[in-house]
Amino acid sequence: MGVEPGSKRVRVGSLEVDALNRSEALDAIVRLVREGRGGAVYTPNVDHIVQAEHDEAFRAVYDRAALSLVDGTPVLWAARLLGTPLPEKLSGSDMFEPLLERAVQEQMRVVLLGGGPGVAELAAKNLREQMPGLQIVDTLAPRLGLSATDEERACVERLVRAKADLIFVCLGAPKQEFFSDRNLRTLAPAVLVCFGAAVDFAAGTLPRAPAWVSRVGLEWAFRLAREPRRLAARYLLRDPEFLKIVAVQAWSRGG
Repeated sequence: MGVEPGSKRVRVGSLEVDALNRSEALDAIVRLVREGRGGAVYTPNVDHIVQAEHDEAFRAVYDRAALSLVDGTPVLWAARLLGTPLPEKLSGSDMFEPLLERAVQEQMRVVLLGGGPGVAELAAKNLREQMPGLQIVDTLAPRLGLSATDEERACVERLVRAKADLIFVCLGAPKQEFFSDRNLRTLAPAVLVCFGAAVDFAAGTLPRAPAWVSRVGLEWAFRLAREPRRLAARYLLRDPEFLKIVAVQAWSRGG
């Protein structure tokens, strides 16, 4: 994992994270495109780390990632607590527009994959208005699962025809990571960038938390308040295990 020459990687729970700042991360993604070998970019957050603790297949997917960029202030804090600080938070929602600006500069072909019906198209419309010269060559909103289906195969065939440089896979975890890992070779040299709700944010169908909320590590509470039925089990029942995972890791390092 990792493409930045000489870059340091930090482990939080079972996942490794590239210790890059925003400029270095953007350069690393552009380098992946220029090298023409394809690859996947993931953004591990608290929930990813908890899932990886119990899902060997999910851990293996992360092991094959080209880049792993820290998403979430709590993961940033955990890395600092473990004595391996990371430069800054690099969530998909924060990286999305800067990466698209680089895509304009580099004349990259872009695909938006994700969101509900019509969401990716609306996102593309908004982004083209904001960034003249942005080449969004296709938008898709397939219904995909954790394993390959006929709909996924048709989606991949369409993606191959698009000849994209960057495919933003915004399906939510772990669907987006499993989809990307399954189809890396078929879609190469495209780079698959898994940015969660970035397409919804760009379309304006899902509001982002205010910047100060994100900085103090409460973006999860903002999202929970807006989507309690969908997110309560994740944030209130599953993700508190993150504290135990970090505590055990810190104790083992101290021992």
